[in-house]
Amino acid sequence: MPELRKHPIYSKRRKSKRQRQGAPSIELIAGYRLRLVFAILAMGLLGLMSRMAWLQVLQTSELQSKARAFQVQRVQPLGARRSIVDRQGRLVALDEERFHLWAHPNNFRFPGDDSEVLRKPLDVARKLSGLIPKTTDELVELIGNRSSGVRLARELEPEIASEIKKLGVSGLELESYLQRVYPQNELFANVVGFLNDDRVPQAGLEQSLNKILSRKKEPVRRLRLAGDDTPLPDDLAPGVFYRDDAQLQLTLDSRLQELSIKALQRAVRYWEAKKGVAIVMNVTNGELLALASTPTYDPNQFWKYPSDLYKEWSVQDLFEPGSTFKPINLALALQEGAIDVDGTVNDTGIIKIGGWSLRNYDLGSNGVMNFAEVLQASSNIGMVKAMLKMNPSRYWDWLHRLGINERPKTDLPGAVAGYLKPKKEFVDKPIEPAVTSYGHGLSLTPLKLAQLHALIANGGYLVSPHITRGIKGGEAPQISEADNNSPLLRPEVTRVVRRWMESVVETDSVFGFKRIDGYRIGGKTGTADKLVNGEFGGGLKVCSFVANLPADNPRYVVLVVIDEPKGGGAYGSTVAAPVAKEIIEGLLVLEKIPPNY
Repeated sequence: MPELRKHPIYSKRRKSKRQRQGAPSIELIAGYRLRLVFAILAMGLLGLMSRMAWLQVLQTSELQSKARAFQVQRVQPLGARRSIVDRQGRLVALDEERFHLWAHPNNFRFPGDDSEVLRKPLDVARKLSGLIPKTTDELVELIGNRSSGVRLARELEPEIASEIKKLGVSGLELESYLQRVYPQNELFANVVGFLNDDRVPQAGLEQSLNKILSRKKEPVRRLRLAGDDTPLPDDLAPGVFYRDDAQLQLTLDSRLQELSIKALQRAVRYWEAKKGVAIVMNVTNGELLALASTPTYDPNQFWKYPSDLYKEWSVQDLFEPGSTFKPINLALALQEGAIDVDGTVNDTGIIKIGGWSLRNYDLGSNGVMNFAEVLQASSNIGMVKAMLKMNPSRYWDWLHRLGINERPKTDLPGAVAGYLKPKKEFVDKPIEPAVTSYGHGLSLTPLKLAQLHALIANGGYLVSPHITRGIKGGEAPQISEADNNSPLLRPEVTRVVRRWMESVVETDSVFGFKRIDGYRIGGKTGTADKLVNGEFGGGLKVCSFVANLPADNPRYVVLVVIDEPKGGGAYGSTVAAPVAKEIIEGLLVLEKIPPNY
């Protein structure tokens, strides 16, 4: 042992050659230190493993749900309700974002303010007064001494809301919501309807097609996102980014609709009438290019108007069509063989039927007439004598077959059936078919009358009038189809009646409807007295005019009806025909209809 102790390694005083040359010395670490470091490292590793086990085993569900909240986006439709567009794609109704502005004075701070700073309402009011329709004093008074939940403004536009956000004022809250907006104002109110403040549909297509117009409420897809919000490609299915942007497209043309309603409004004002309607229908498929009525309302401010304006009277109110029904009756008589194409009748000016004396509207007589001349003179006596040749039972059956007393198949909300006397009464009382021959004793809606004249125009087919084409970019709504797949009337019958109607316009027998150069147009006026307290003679009338064009191969029917015009010269030819002519002139241009000659 003494020899070992003298070994250089155990000698503290003896220096090695490296030490003598200035090299760093190497010292042994005590064993307890190594054990202490190892214990600390082992304890830290054990702690990490315990924490990992705690997170991955015991807190798995909680942490996974938190992660999904950040990583998964629920892709939802853009809005709550689909837009409505016209046949040209012009917006008729849409959802727009609006904002309510709330103030919480107990949290008023400007950008850069210390957390202990609290701004006065006057400071905030000065910044807001130029953005919202309230003065600084009004805002300060509105806030008062309240500490929170003060509504400062309603229905703010997105642009204004954006400017308020840029202020960066803490304590101002913008509450967003969707508002239904109607860019065309009153132009389509009669058919589209509106939503109330609670977004509940109240009228028109908004109400009748509510399910179709409502967007899907459930999210389309759960989409995983990376930390920078980039969609992760795993588990992506086709259509994951799809948003429900489908729109309901109408058959109506806003240009023709505007032209029609302005022409109607001028006539209603001039004649101090109660109301008016104009219909333009495609006779081949029943599409309505215009369905205008007045008076109407602005759906953006529906609360300012009486509720009786919310309905569309052209499909909900009945009237006796008068002489505009005469072409329909002549077509039925021709179809049954009761009259001949070249037949005549003797208009004696008065005829007694079942104890009743019937006369022409002008109390005159016209002598022997063919049926084109019956329409030209609008002879009541000529029509009575023509329809007396038809079996009353067959006559009623035809009126029923045309659907006079049935609700028409249409997508127009609120459409009602017309009125036709019971068959027994019609057959047993000769006066009933007699007055029906010139458009009295039965009643229908203007829409139904347009449908029946489309039957004459298209060769005998009863098409269903409708105003919706379908959903662009989505499923199609249930649109009414034609009542019959085969014609009700023989094509040759309808051609004859159209020729007779054309003669009405060609002979200038319609004083308010002069010929349009180059175009062949058929037409017929109507002036029907209205019942007052169950009797005629009160001076109230319904004036109408119906036209088909081009007469050789019609594509359109135009009907104008004006209710209760005032004045001694109020007739279908003077009241309704000028309106129809103005609409037809616009239709020829908009639809690029070439002249016949």
